[in-house]
Amino acid sequence: MQLYLHIPFCHRICPYCSFYKHTPGNTDMKAFIRSIGDEAAFYAKKFPSRKVNTLYMGGGTPSMLSRTLLAQLHSQLQTHFDLSELKEFTFEANPATFDLKKAQYFAEMGITRISLGIQSFDNSVLKTLGREHTREEAQLTVPILRQAGILQVNIDLMFSIPGQTLDSWRDTLECAIALKPDHISAYNLTYEEDTEFIKKYTTGEYIDDPDTNAKFFHLSHKLLTEAGFDHYETSNYAKDGAKSTHNKSYWQGAEYLGLGPSAVSTIHQTRWKNVPDTAAYIRHIATVGHAKTEIENLTEEDFRIERIALMLRTTEGLPISVFKDDEINRIQTLVSENLATINKDNLILTPSGSLLVDSIVEHIL
Repeated sequence: MQLYLHIPFCHRICPYCSFYKHTPGNTDMKAFIRSIGDEAAFYAKKFPSRKVNTLYMGGGTPSMLSRTLLAQLHSQLQTHFDLSELKEFTFEANPATFDLKKAQYFAEMGITRISLGIQSFDNSVLKTLGREHTREEAQLTVPILRQAGILQVNIDLMFSIPGQTLDSWRDTLECAIALKPDHISAYNLTYEEDTEFIKKYTTGEYIDDPDTNAKFFHLSHKLLTEAGFDHYETSNYAKDGAKSTHNKSYWQGAEYLGLGPSAVSTIHQTRWKNVPDTAAYIRHIATVGHAKTEIENLTEEDFRIERIALMLRTTEGLPISVFKDDEINRIQTLVSENLATINKDNLILTPSGSLLVDSIVEHIL
């Protein structure tokens, strides 16, 4: 089983981010951590004898938690889950929220992979994104993590940001490569509901141009692959042995349990989402032991469609046998238009097809 923990706290709310998050405000942090532990206990009883293969703490900003709270959180997980065969422990971190001493504690916790939310090395772009760190601060983080003994470091980057130029993007990529991380995620900015960016997009102040997006994507692909990174998923590039095991499990349809407000779980063909409200989450855990909402029973067809949508984002692709007869005909059109290839009975999108993956999935299905 894969385990995900959602830590919703941020010092500042970025205007592009649609994940459930908020400033700590008046939240009782000790009560929040206890609630995570109580929820873990609830599911440990419900799903006994399940070993956790990968553990991912995301948010929000998990790295803003104090060492004391992190210690309590980790102790609770060890109490309620079998982590003896943990293959990967990923932890999201903001460059402005840790120093060497705290990074060393990350390593002591058993964290094997830090995912740094840097987004850009251009200070003007960082200002647009509402990030609280600078280029200079971000450049210090990878050496700090290396010194602390973290085995793998990922850098999250974003392109097609309002005001960002190709030269700025090239500089950001080159700066990231120079830091010698093990993994780089390069995401195309998307305009999500309930964000400040979508408001500006709706009024026409910000635009989303496919041709511009393609130029940024192709520059990413060129520089990162030339630097020795394997482009194994639409937005992800890894050195040898550094692909995200946790994310690959999602794409391949593995079961996963989510703890914390807004976290999603899929187990025994049932999917549910926790209430996206920290105060309500704490109340629910205290009264009934869980915070389930939006419960959905999934069919085999649901899983098939989801697997197609996710695996077509990877360079592995997926077997032709997954597709129905009428879908095969549409696949042949994609191949003739050089948007996909068939290799060893697997359908794999070309770089041009990767840019249109969402549209292609709609076309096939």
